[in-house]
Amino acid sequence: MKRMPLATAIVATTLLTGCGAASSSSAIQVNATQTGPSSSPPAARVTSPPPSRPTGPPTAPSSRPTSPPAAVPVAPGAGALPQTRALPSTDSAAFRAAMQDLWLAVTTGKPNLALPAFFPLAAYQQLKAIYDPAADWHGRLWYDFTLDDGAVHRLVDPDARLVRVIVPMSDAAWVDPGVCANSRGYWHVSGARVVYREHGQERSFGIASLISWRGVWYVVHFGAVLRSVVTGIVDQPAAGPGVPGPAGGC
Repeated sequence: MKRMPLATAIVATTLLTGCGAASSSSAIQVNATQTGPSSSPPAARVTSPPPSRPTGPPTAPSSRPTSPPAAVPVAPGAGALPQTRALPSTDSAAFRAAMQDLWLAVTTGKPNLALPAFFPLAAYQQLKAIYDPAADWHGRLWYDFTLDDGAVHRLVDPDARLVRVIVPMSDAAWVDPGVCANSRGYWHVSGARVVYREHGQERSFGIASLISWRGVWYVVHFGAVLRSVVTGIVDQPAAGPGVPGPAGGC
């Protein structure tokens, strides 16, 4: 892929994996901003071990569980309609609500709360030209998200406040059908930044990959597009807003 209900005032897969790659403390704003040069590089990713598994036969660190957490349906028919080429807007009510839901999942450590912000299963079944996309969605995409949500939850104070989400819209690119085992096209953008305030200091972390369905941005990879070990990852945590991007991926 080349390098998304409690909203108040927010303005803002290898398979779907990479082929290569004014705010206030009381108001949440999601801004689409253009990536610019930075004098200092973003902080390195931090990883967190996966939550302890139920007792039973040990699992190799790099193997995936046979029974990942089950996702609760978001809404009847979500993602079932055909794709369009509409460019998502960070000003849409859907995106504002999605980012609030994502934030709730982070601060509570309950990933199911972010399901409205996560790429819908029905859309993924249309998108992927692979065997059993539903199994891939459950066993890889969604499971990785639950691990990443846990890692971010351990990083962020439960009382932290969401300030804004920065989406580098100048890096958004249309990915044509046939690329990265996809049967439908979609808009893609990497490296959005979730900015929050904790103990009086502005901090941030990234969203590895957002893709579109029918003109709405959805999270498809949270902490990382690719991982060599099944573990929760926080994408580029930083003091301050960090640096969006880089562009690329599919």
